[in-house]
Amino acid sequence: MHDEDRTPRSRASTARQRLGQSGERLAAGWLEARGYRLVERNWRCLAGELDLVAEHDGELVFVEVKTRRDTRLGAPEEAITRVKRLHLIAAAQEYLAAHAMLERPYRIDVIAVELAPSGRLLGIRHYPSSIGMEE
Repeated sequence: MHDEDRTPRSRASTARQRLGQSGERLAAGWLEARGYRLVERNWRCLAGELDLVAEHDGELVFVEVKTRRDTRLGAPEEAITRVKRLHLIAAAQEYLAAHAMLERPYRIDVIAVELAPSGRLLGIRHYPSSIGMEE
């Protein structure tokens, strides 16, 4: 399928996917440079998707990555709604159950990636333990 064959909606979706993948690559590199060991990328289950799963200091770390090229709609991290947080908690619990790790210490972090319209990295912000199990 050529770009001209796609609907405007599918082109926007593809552009959004590429932006998300770019942010996830940048976030993964950022984490690895700080001693995190990546275990999984884009792990999917019925509850949703975990962008990154890593280990750090004996703890399993589930990471939600939000990427934006424009902050007119707010900072990337502001896009995480209560419903999204609940899906992340459920997905983390499904991951632990699927890997027989229910007793393993874990947390859910958020990484916000800001890019210039050109794609140049403007900044990465890391929010450890930003999504709590009491949600």
